[in-house]
Amino acid sequence: MVKITHPFVKKSVFLGVLDRNLKKLESRLGVTLSMRGECLYVDGEPDKVERARTYFEKIRELEEQGNDLKEDDFHIVLDLFEENRPKPLESYFPSEPLTLSRKSVTPKSLNQRDYIQAIRDYDLVFGIGPAGTGKTYLAMAMALSYYQNKQVGRIILTRPAVEAGERLGFLPGDMLQKVNPYLRPLYDALFDLIQYEQATRLIEKNVIEIAPLAYMRGRTLNGAFIIMDEAQNTTREQMKMLLTRTGFDSKVVITADVTQIDLPQPSKSGVIHAVKVLSAVKEIGFCTFTDKDVVRHPLVQKIIKAYQKAESRPQE
Repeated sequence: MVKITHPFVKKSVFLGVLDRNLKKLESRLGVTLSMRGECLYVDGEPDKVERARTYFEKIRELEEQGNDLKEDDFHIVLDLFEENRPKPLESYFPSEPLTLSRKSVTPKSLNQRDYIQAIRDYDLVFGIGPAGTGKTYLAMAMALSYYQNKQVGRIILTRPAVEAGERLGFLPGDMLQKVNPYLRPLYDALFDLIQYEQATRLIEKNVIEIAPLAYMRGRTLNGAFIIMDEAQNTTREQMKMLLTRTGFDSKVVITADVTQIDLPQPSKSGVIHAVKVLSAVKEIGFCTFTDKDVVRHPLVQKIIKAYQKAESRPQE
């Protein structure tokens, strides 16, 4: 057993509710952890204890540099530690939260942190990964932050109107009412991040435009933050059309889950084709999420893993 004297700046954050975070770190490090006063005790196999001791030294260094670590940051540091990235740990911290009218948003995984940084660094970013990894939500938070800081003048939110495996039949109402069900997830993210009245006012002023992908044809979008959600359901022609709409002083974020393609011919997905065609373009950011990045109910992560395992087996 090794004793580590570490006066954590926020011991309650390190431990988590009902020691939840302590237990998660135990599982990931493969050791037994216990707090007694200001001392942390690490017990287990010698090599794992030494690895844990080195990890907590990194945590101490980051806190002594003034970084206000949240519960998720302990796991981001562990991800960095395990991947042995060439850049020093402190270069990933601090990450200023995106402070919006309803809440502050911070990345909850290393890939989410990279995604936010990529949006800052590149004018075009692809975020590819399974459901629940924060692709759309973080893109929305960044769009609102850019508008709030007057870095863009408007926000364009779009997605293809493709039925998810079932036939919906005739929908009543005008064109906007017909496509509204397809755009609902974008509204949900928007209303979760800022006050309903503020969001409604911005939509009425056309500062925030939520429209089906077909409405983008023929436009040039300057000074805008454009998010195309569910891009796995675009055709190649639709994807090219959207990407060539980009104007000056604009940001474009493309989000997609290539495991849930609802096109008649999934291999013809515009996002799969675009990633292949554009992979060599250095001015474009590509971010890939995994089941480790899922921030919904813990069961979602297990469901995704189960499906990935099943789909990797030969078809019966």
